[in-house]
Amino acid sequence: MSTPPQPPQPADQPAQQPQQPAPQPFVPPQPTAYPYPHPQSPPAGAFHGQPTLVGGPGLAPSQPGNPYLQAPQYGPVPPVPPPGGGRGAGRAVLWAAAGAVLASAAWAAGVLLADGAGGGEADLRGYSAPSDLCSTADYSSFKDEYTGSDSSPTRTSLEDEALDQSNCSLSLKKSGSSYADAYLTIQLDLHKKTDPGPEFTAAWKNYGESHTGYDVDPVEGIGDEAYLVSQDTTNGSSTGSRYATLAVRDGWVTYTMTYSAYLSSYDRDKNPPALTDVTGWLKTDSKATLRQLRR
Repeated sequence: MSTPPQPPQPADQPAQQPQQPAPQPFVPPQPTAYPYPHPQSPPAGAFHGQPTLVGGPGLAPSQPGNPYLQAPQYGPVPPVPPPGGGRGAGRAVLWAAAGAVLASAAWAAGVLLADGAGGGEADLRGYSAPSDLCSTADYSSFKDEYTGSDSSPTRTSLEDEALDQSNCSLSLKKSGSSYADAYLTIQLDLHKKTDPGPEFTAAWKNYGESHTGYDVDPVEGIGDEAYLVSQDTTNGSSTGSRYATLAVRDGWVTYTMTYSAYLSSYDRDKNPPALTDVTGWLKTDSKATLRQLRR
C-alpha cells in the first residue's frame, strides 16, 4: 500500500515567541503634606537604578531618611529627572527639591539658634547678689507676729561666671519661744548665661500638677511674672502645716521667699497666722527686698 502524500511544510518558520506584557509607565511617588522621607523608607531612586547623592559640589553624600543629617545645600538643587518623564515625574522632582530646600533651611535655622542661644547679654535688671542676704532682705511684715529674733541664721552665697546666688534661712519665734515656731527661706539667683524664663514658668505655673494638694495663683505687679504656691493641712486642728512660696522672675533674675510652719499637739497655744495673712506678708516683703537688691 502506498503512503498518501503529505502536505508541503513551510520553509523554516521561526518559533513563535511568547507575548511580553506591555511595559508599565513609571509612576513617581505622590507628594504629601510632609516633604521629608520616612525614616525607614529606601532612598529615592533605589528601585529605578538612580544614585542617591544629595549635596553641592565637594560635599559628601547624605544619609538617607534623616534630612537634618544631610549636608547643607548651597544654592538651588539641580533637578534630576527620573526615567519615564511625564508631568507627574516633574511634580515629584519639584517636591524632592522643595524637601531638600526645607531641610537646608531647618539645618541653617538650627545652626543660628545654637549659635545665638545664650550669646545675648544677660538681662539682670540692675540686681546684685549680696554675700549676706539675711541682713539685706526685708521681712519686717513677719516681725509683729514673730517678735523673737534668730541670732544665728544660715546664709550662703555663690559668685560664678554663670550664676550669682544668695540664700538666707532663718527661724521665726513667737514671744517666749525657745525653739522656732516657723521658718523663712529667701533665695536670689542671677542667671548670667542662660534665660531662666521658660523653665521658671514650667516649674512654678504647673507646680500644682507635679505636687498634690497645692494651690497655685499668678501674682500681678511683681517682676515679669510671679506665682504664689500655698498649702494648708491644719483643717482647724492642732496638727498639720501651713506653707507658702512666692516665686518671682524679673528678666534673668529669679527670687523666692518661702514660709513654713508645722503644728504639733504640744504647742497648740501658738497657732500660726492665717495663710491669707502670710501670703500678704510675702508679697509686701518681696517687693521691698527686690527694690533693695537693685543697684
